[in-house]
Amino acid sequence: MPVDLSKTLVIGISSRSLFDLEDENRIYEDEGLEAYRAYQIAHEDEPPAPGTAFHLVEGLLRLNDASEGHESPLVEVVILSRNDAGIGLRIFNAIKKHGLEDKVTRAAFASGASLTNYLEAFSVDLFLSKSAGDVQDAIDAGFAAALIQEPPEGFEPDKDVIRLAFDGDAVVFSDEAERIYKQQGLEAFVEHERQQARQALAEGPFGKLLKTLSSLQRQFPPEQRPVRIALVTARSAPAHERVIRTLRAWEVDIDEAFFLGGLPKEPVLKAFRAHIFFDDQDTHVEPAARSVPSGKVPYIGHKDEGEQA
Repeated sequence: MPVDLSKTLVIGISSRSLFDLEDENRIYEDEGLEAYRAYQIAHEDEPPAPGTAFHLVEGLLRLNDASEGHESPLVEVVILSRNDAGIGLRIFNAIKKHGLEDKVTRAAFASGASLTNYLEAFSVDLFLSKSAGDVQDAIDAGFAAALIQEPPEGFEPDKDVIRLAFDGDAVVFSDEAERIYKQQGLEAFVEHERQQARQALAEGPFGKLLKTLSSLQRQFPPEQRPVRIALVTARSAPAHERVIRTLRAWEVDIDEAFFLGGLPKEPVLKAFRAHIFFDDQDTHVEPAARSVPSGKVPYIGHKDEGEQA
């Protein structure tokens, strides 16, 4: 029978997000595809080190150990790569040697073609990549996607709980309020949010994902939930009210909320020990990436150049 992933959180991830393949990518950029391909094949029995999103994937897949008796797994991870299948052999060898054998079994190796059409084919809820072009295409197609940053030094993930942190405006929620702030300033933003406090915000690119995660959480008793969700936003009172009422309207429970009012996000994220943090602004993503794994969420329609791997 066909596998049903309708009740499963599906993560699509590039090989460069899962493993540290930056030296290999430099070979591609400096010497071209043939040199890159030859290097990968010559080293296919040498597993690369874990990449930025490895601990996130490892932790999420552990949720399936607690889902015995379910008709389908709680989490599915699919490798989505522009590499060809020959290069992909090294990736599967690395998956085995890093202890994820039998946990990551599906992949699409597109040999340089666009990956966007395959996101729907694999029922992807979240796409993580180090290719700006692929991430932008995914966002424009209506999928939650993030450009994975370089890994932080010395990060030690929580082994017992998966910790996910999200910015609010232009990530979980639409960029409606953020546009007002950018165009008219803080005072106009605060007044707008005060007037709209009881009007739920529209979903942003990660709105559906947050609802899916909340649904996953509810499959566990509150005191045993293996996923902890934090909202980390630059908003402060009185603009907090609309956020809280929106989450209530969505029937989404979050575990921690930080309304920072312009304070830096990095110290909070470091204290929270986020397995990953999603934000739309470089001014927040770049400092955060020094302490915790981070991903940048691009705006719809802002096209950048991508990479091969």
